[in-house]
Amino acid sequence: MPESKEPTVAQKLVGDLAPKLAQLTDDVLFGDVWARPELSPRDRSLVTVAALIANGNTEQLPGHLARAKQNGLTEAELAEVIIHLAFYAGWPRAMSAIKVARDVFKR
Repeated sequence: MPESKEPTVAQKLVGDLAPKLAQLTDDVLFGDVWARPELSPRDRSLVTVAALIANGNTEQLPGHLARAKQNGLTEAELAEVIIHLAFYAGWPRAMSAIKVARDVFKR
């Protein structure tokens, strides 16, 4: 009997409604793109967090802030990213992102 595998985050979030999206997230995004050696996981996290903030995608931000910490970014560095982006991506986006970061950092 095959071992049952724990569902991935993508499978838990969207697998019931869009299993192909979960598969692409697991196989392509995290299985290929995030695994490419040209950027370190820390650098990929920095870029991803910055892009999410700049685009106002705060729904995806908690998971990526947590991942960024796992990939070696400090809370101080992540706060500095938000401060820096206030001037390039907009004050409201930075203010929204800092609220999300505060919640993530409390955990």
